[in-house]
Amino acid sequence: MKIDRLLSLVIVLLNRRSVQAKDLAELFEVSVRTIYRDIDSLNMAGIPIVTQQGSNGGIRIAEGYKLDRSLLNNDELASIVTALQSLASAHHTDSTQLLVEKIHSLIPPAQAETFQFKTSQYRIDLTPWGNHNKFEEKFALLKQAIETLTQITFMYCDSAGSVTERTVEPHTLVMKGQKWYLYAYCTQRQAFRFFKLHRIKQLNSTKVPFHRRPIDLEAQPWDEEWHKADNLIRLVLAFTPQARYIAEERFGVDELYTAADGSLRVELQYPEDEWLYSFLLSFGPNVTVIKPIHVKERIRAMAHQIQQLYEEAPLK
Repeated sequence: MKIDRLLSLVIVLLNRRSVQAKDLAELFEVSVRTIYRDIDSLNMAGIPIVTQQGSNGGIRIAEGYKLDRSLLNNDELASIVTALQSLASAHHTDSTQLLVEKIHSLIPPAQAETFQFKTSQYRIDLTPWGNHNKFEEKFALLKQAIETLTQITFMYCDSAGSVTERTVEPHTLVMKGQKWYLYAYCTQRQAFRFFKLHRIKQLNSTKVPFHRRPIDLEAQPWDEEWHKADNLIRLVLAFTPQARYIAEERFGVDELYTAADGSLRVELQYPEDEWLYSFLLSFGPNVTVIKPIHVKERIRAMAHQIQQLYEEAPLK
């Protein structure tokens, strides 16, 4: 998390006279460019960071600067506590709870009740509905493999239903679109891949170590494949007026417009794969594909197959 890295960066600079940007990049496993962006953020926050060029140069905090509680006000501390509590909903650790307690200890007793109110105004619950013990076990195993730089193996079922055995170097756990993913280097594909955690089966840790590869997580590299022009198609969807709330919830009010026939329409770009067709079918009779024609025809064929399936199934 960026806020965690920024606080750690300040502490490192307070404890050292001067540090090279490349050394900080290696320490926090980010690019040198990201380090300089962090320095700009700290300067804007009022922390005086000095950079000096040359053989004896480096990055340091201005002489006389001391880190104290005034660096963060109560609202900012409450935001950190809320973020930590939300992260802990997915994977609880003693270190996270200890950090929350440390932050609470910074609040004067007279302000404790108000601070408690600020940290309980909203909560982001990242856990799935129902029993998620197995998911927690999977999450914990992946986190341990990332921390110990150990390869893992698993069976993976992609959106087309193909099952393959993978050996990967796990780098980062990512929450994207309300789903957890693993960003890892696949030894079979010789490239980084994005794996949805719910599609990972038979997960096992190995004793094989690996060296973490240099990646710029701030650039969100997992989005590159999604945004490739040759991977996207432009869709025009028409929702029935009765399904307005469904369309607004999924795409947002600003993305919808009313057509002459009274339907609510939205234009968007998605990669064409099996997930796309499952996504469109999930709206049932509430949506019609207007464009492109080949997607409309395939949805029609799939709907016909579903109808035949139920017509042929015996009634009980």
